[in-house]
Amino acid sequence: MSFFQVEWSPAIVSSALVGGLLLGSCSAPAAPAAGPPPTIGPDSTVRVAAGPQYLRGPVHRFFWGKHYRQLWAVPIDAPVFNLRTAVPGGLTPVREGGSFQTKNLRLLDRNGVQYVLRSVDKDATKALPEGLRDGAIGRLMKDQTSVINPYGAYIVAPLAAAAGVYHTNPRLVYVADDPALGEFRQTFANALYLFEERPEGDQSAVSSFGRSAKVESSRKVFSNLVYNQQHRIDARWYLRARLFDMWLGDWSRREDQWRWASFPAAGGSTVYRAIPRDRDHAFFKFDDGLITHIIGWVKSNYQSFHQKIRLADVEGLNRAARPMDKSLLTYLTAQDFQQVADSMQRSLSDPVIHNALALWPKEVYAQAGAEFDENLRGRRDQLDEVAAKFYELLARDIELPGTDQSERFVIEPTGPGLVRVSQYGLHAGRPDSLVGQRTFDYRQTRSIKVFGLGGNDVFELRGLPDHRFSIGIYDGAGQDVVTLKTEGSAAKAATSVTVYDSGDGNTITVAKPVKVESYVPAATEFDAAGWLLRHRLF
Repeated sequence: MSFFQVEWSPAIVSSALVGGLLLGSCSAPAAPAAGPPPTIGPDSTVRVAAGPQYLRGPVHRFFWGKHYRQLWAVPIDAPVFNLRTAVPGGLTPVREGGSFQTKNLRLLDRNGVQYVLRSVDKDATKALPEGLRDGAIGRLMKDQTSVINPYGAYIVAPLAAAAGVYHTNPRLVYVADDPALGEFRQTFANALYLFEERPEGDQSAVSSFGRSAKVESSRKVFSNLVYNQQHRIDARWYLRARLFDMWLGDWSRREDQWRWASFPAAGGSTVYRAIPRDRDHAFFKFDDGLITHIIGWVKSNYQSFHQKIRLADVEGLNRAARPMDKSLLTYLTAQDFQQVADSMQRSLSDPVIHNALALWPKEVYAQAGAEFDENLRGRRDQLDEVAAKFYELLARDIELPGTDQSERFVIEPTGPGLVRVSQYGLHAGRPDSLVGQRTFDYRQTRSIKVFGLGGNDVFELRGLPDHRFSIGIYDGAGQDVVTLKTEGSAAKAATSVTVYDSGDGNTITVAKPVKVESYVPAATEFDAAGWLLRHRLF
């Protein structure tokens, strides 16, 4: 999902309007008319700049930022893309796609394997009402494409491989006016693109997708997770990918920015590993103009790629992915976070960084290589601190979802200021299976909410948790059982446990001080379908 589509619209458009009114002379001029495309043939190269129209004068840069304007304007040599020879048997264009920002062309090879051409240049103005696209606001929005490094995605693949993160393998290409484009010729000809595999379906031949025979969308995977206990996420793998996002400064990590490699596991279950995609906003540079700096201060998720990640900004940097993080990292401990961060720091050595940057066209490396080398090394050295802060933010308020199958949740104090929550799958005729377990410390965690969702669930309180935890039990759909097992004077202890009873036939056997409250469940609390609303996937 596009940065301009989702995140910019209210803040940037209004700011652009104000800026356009107050600074009329600074508004982005219309792009210069493009010259005729070069005459070229297949299997050749062309010298071309990604976006010379983003060059601006000093006054405009003062207010609206330097960004990556110089990189957009530098000419580089790019190979001409040949649909007939790009892969054995050639490629057939089948479908135009993309968001409000990026223009995509989906391609199929002779075996039905999917590839995609993704435009290097962007056009955010499609998110605007038609009447605003050609005016000052539209020009300013288009101008801010310069916050994106046009060649950023090009170096992510070798860095991801070193970090142990799945990745696409983009190649920078120039698409000429090729008759093989067919009906898409007029729209896609004469521009720079990234050509890469599309992570979907059978990818057993692609090592950077784990050679998974079944790569699936976030909608499919998250549906499986909340409907069926047999499906689970490799949480440490996902955490590694998320720390990698932060290292790159890639804050636009919503659910649709991911695909999932599936693997069969013991007992007929399925394990999913994350495949990040769409690195348009890696290395984002936004805060180097007066107005954009003010906007970035207000909208803390607009993080710029500097040598240091400010720990105070870690929350904003991860805002787009927060619903996913809260669901998928629930049972990982602080030690897990530190171990993953330490491993990544060792993997992302100085030579790894240098060799990745050396893949850039020489003109790009000459302009940005030294800065990026310094920034990537500085941010790498912070990963342990960033991981600790990330854990701290997620640990404050915990949400533990069940599935639409039957579960048993056991909540028990394990010492002063400590409470352990265990989640089991219930199975007829065989022992319960442990889904996840974690001990929480009141010094890190202030609230824990347990959602049974569908199925006939059991919530078992084995004693009264420390009153410094606020614990909520949400029954969801199904006829659930809630019990409190305690002895003697322990029943008189102070606690902050509330059972939220939707009144659909539950059996609740608890004594004071546990509170029972009637409530009307929100859609996001009641069942699997509702839970998907938290992830914008239903």
